[in-house]
Amino acid sequence: MRPSRSETLDLPTVRLHVRRWGDPAAPTLLLLHGWMDVSASWQFVVDELCRDWNIVAPDWRGFGPSQWLGRPYFFAEHVGDLEALVDRYAPDGRVRIAGHSMGGILACLYAGIRPQRVERLVSLEGFGIAPTHPDMAPERYAQWLDTLQSPPRMHVYADRAAFARRLLKSDRFLTEGRADFLSRHLSRVGEGSNRSGERRHGIVWNGDPWHKATSPYLFRLEESMAIWRRIACPVRWVAGRQSWVVRDFAARPGDWEARRACFADVDECWIDDADHMLHHDQPAAVARLIEDFFR
Repeated sequence: MRPSRSETLDLPTVRLHVRRWGDPAAPTLLLLHGWMDVSASWQFVVDELCRDWNIVAPDWRGFGPSQWLGRPYFFAEHVGDLEALVDRYAPDGRVRIAGHSMGGILACLYAGIRPQRVERLVSLEGFGIAPTHPDMAPERYAQWLDTLQSPPRMHVYADRAAFARRLLKSDRFLTEGRADFLSRHLSRVGEGSNRSGERRHGIVWNGDPWHKATSPYLFRLEESMAIWRRIACPVRWVAGRQSWVVRDFAARPGDWEARRACFADVDECWIDDADHMLHHDQPAAVARLIEDFFR
């Protein structure tokens, strides 16, 4: 495995951990992880890249080694952190970004908010979440109030081997070797709860439990679409052929096509034998699609 190195970025409200690979003098590539993931899980893709890159992979606030805030998180905060990362690592030009899931969603929003800052963008399964409608607001706010009274907790596992088995169970394309590696970065020792809701100490997911809290604000697809229409750079959509995200879109006829139409310059690529975590499942194919696009 290619060795990585760690550094921190101190912002006014949070300290971010940033993982670096490659030559700092090489072209810069930002790799953005998804929800309940960490920067280290890009290792498999990094190992498959052919050319030299200055790779910058942050851990979002509240994930992995970055600072945990112990309170609810709001999506716009991550957009602000992304701008700080671009200011730090690409202050004089435009940046190449590849993001998975939440990281892809954030990258697409940022590319529309700051179109002059992004040169090219690869979104790996980061196509936006399911649409909502105003009638869902009362229940959403009630869920929010309930969460404030009873903060979320992570499920606890007996050991890292049990955690690795959980990863293998939820992803049929994941290998045992990769699951073992991920279990050492996606988990930590801490307090959680068992299936009965009882507090236990053991192996838990390496993310602030408050990320599990439902936002009080509904996702407004129209707002995201308005931002996507302002993107000026070429965009590559990459999807896993067996992904649950793709199955969700299939249940909403026309939704995929309507979102795709918002991007002025977009191409669509598919990876076989891959679920949602396609950078874990088929890292060589993901690396090839990223590198070919940015080259």
